[in-house]
Amino acid sequence: MTGAASEPSDEHLMQAFAAGDARAFETLYDRHALPVWRFVRRSLPDASLADDLVQDVWFTLVRHAPQYEPRAKFRTWLFTLAHHRLVDHWRTHKPHTSLDADTEDGAALAETLAAESGFGPERRLSSREQAQALLDALAELPAAQREAFLLQAEGGLSLAEIAQATGVAQETAKSRLRYARARLRETLEVHA
Repeated sequence: MTGAASEPSDEHLMQAFAAGDARAFETLYDRHALPVWRFVRRSLPDASLADDLVQDVWFTLVRHAPQYEPRAKFRTWLFTLAHHRLVDHWRTHKPHTSLDADTEDGAALAETLAAESGFGPERRLSSREQAQALLDALAELPAAQREAFLLQAEGGLSLAEIAQATGVAQETAKSRLRYARARLRETLEVHA
């Protein structure tokens, strides 16, 4: 069980969905849609492409529901599906769009990271600049390090889960995460 005693675990919900309970899918989607989207979106420069890939992830989940067996945490399995979809995309397409590209609503990606708040324009500008610095620093990371960082930051995956999702040894995942954090810290300190 996750959280309160009345809340079914993700694994239980997935098994219920596989048995035909559509509301179980809705609950899973509500719990995980945003973290999966953020992981994929921050891995790709194009918002509409990210939306398409995330939709493919959920379609894959639906197709594989009858074969689902809770051998790992559901969240790990879901982010493994997202990882595989990204890898498939990268194998067939070379990244060529800048992180400075506008999103669908015309805002720069950095603006979408800056949280709306009650603070004045000066504070929001600072937040946008920090968000852009983070995006720039993420873009400079090697893909494997960026992915490890995003799986933890956006997916909330543990080190063991990152290793499982990406199909590498735990020490490799640990190294990728350590190097990513160090490079991000170094890059962001230079821009501070």
